[in-house]
Amino acid sequence: MARLFGTDGVRGVANADLTAQQALELASAAVEEVAARDASPQRPVDGVPVARAASSADHRPVVIVGRDTRPSGEFLEAAVVAGLASSGADVVRIGVVPTPVVSYVVAQTGADLGVMLSASHNPMPDNGIKLFAAGGLKLPDEVEDAIERRMAGPLTRRPVGAEVGRVRDDVTLVNGYVDHLLASLPGGPGSLQGLKVVVDCAQGAASDLAPRVLRAAGADVIALHADGDGLRINDRSGATHLDSLRDAVRLHGADVGIAHDGDADRCLAVDALGEIVDGDQILAICAVALAERGELGNGTVVVTIMSNLGFHHAMREAGINVVTTPVGDRYVLEAMRSGSYSLGGEQSGHVVFLRHAGTGDGLLTALQVLGRMAEKGQPLDELAKVMTRLPQVLVNVRGVDRSRAGTSEELRAAVAEAEAELGNSGRVLLRPSGTEPLVRVMVEAPTDQLARSLADRLADVVQRALR
Repeated sequence: MARLFGTDGVRGVANADLTAQQALELASAAVEEVAARDASPQRPVDGVPVARAASSADHRPVVIVGRDTRPSGEFLEAAVVAGLASSGADVVRIGVVPTPVVSYVVAQTGADLGVMLSASHNPMPDNGIKLFAAGGLKLPDEVEDAIERRMAGPLTRRPVGAEVGRVRDDVTLVNGYVDHLLASLPGGPGSLQGLKVVVDCAQGAASDLAPRVLRAAGADVIALHADGDGLRINDRSGATHLDSLRDAVRLHGADVGIAHDGDADRCLAVDALGEIVDGDQILAICAVALAERGELGNGTVVVTIMSNLGFHHAMREAGINVVTTPVGDRYVLEAMRSGSYSLGGEQSGHVVFLRHAGTGDGLLTALQVLGRMAEKGQPLDELAKVMTRLPQVLVNVRGVDRSRAGTSEELRAAVAEAEAELGNSGRVLLRPSGTEPLVRVMVEAPTDQLARSLADRLADVVQRALR
């Protein structure tokens, strides 16, 4: 049986792969696991209240719940809340918010668990459930596995009377997150005066918050795809579809464009010339900035196997060490915590500033990039020259059995042949997606033509070998 949890929670087509019943059972199992581990949270900090039941002699788990703008988030939230409260957990719903807000509020309130309903950059019909442990960090694999085992058996935590969980709403908890973001700016709140910024909110969770934060930071803001229309979340917009942002930056003569995805845990950028600045370039800019300030933990940045070779070359020239992990910001974060590193992320735009956040945070990342522009008085295209990208082609192969990607001899031979052709001048990476039903083929080579040729050739083999 396939593992329920992927690299970023549980995802699927809402009401087909991911049902209300499954959401309820997952929430109940999560509360049972939290209770079994006797997770005792810290008391509220900064005066933020957390609902608790004074009538219970035992500790009642407290859970923070947020969601993005997808219509399916409404019924899935109801199912999750029912599962949590019926298992004896007190629930605080904080409304439509970016994923990092849930992480932040869990940490700041001392809650036991956080639940975010979002499928991130996936199309509207999909949805997902992300879980955060006490402290605001994503659950380790072993805890997810334990929750999954509980779902396979009878769920027994069924309190009655005054022992059932209580549910309340508190959308004001986001205000502390806004203040926290503004305090992270290198030049302080208001330091982005004079910068004209187009921000693409992907009709997602940051539709209200991203323009609000950027304006509070002093920027002149043009909001794009910011109606919060969940029916159009990620639809030809946001971090996975940058054409409209590029057009808007040119049209408005903006200094920079910022793109988030549906739950705003990603950030990509477009410079004033309309050129894309990806997650590797953003990481390189921020790594050099932190190193200059003496804030780059152990002189190291953490990235995944997808990062461009050009990034590694740039960091070597800057005297910065690089640690590489499997794909997934959770694995980046694990490496950061174990090595006491302060910066890590992915080419896709998930960037973790561990001093300020326990997860990838698109709004925080945007402020750090814009703050660097203001600090240096340089346009983004100049800052991005810190690294030169090696031509890279990524092909997503759908309609195949991704579970056999690591065992096919035909595929292994094709990859070995491509690697021999590249030698030391490039690389090949082939892996099944952890969040979508497809296999990714990535090739880096000295020229676009060679990268495309090899990637297409390998994609054909994947189609043939994994049908």
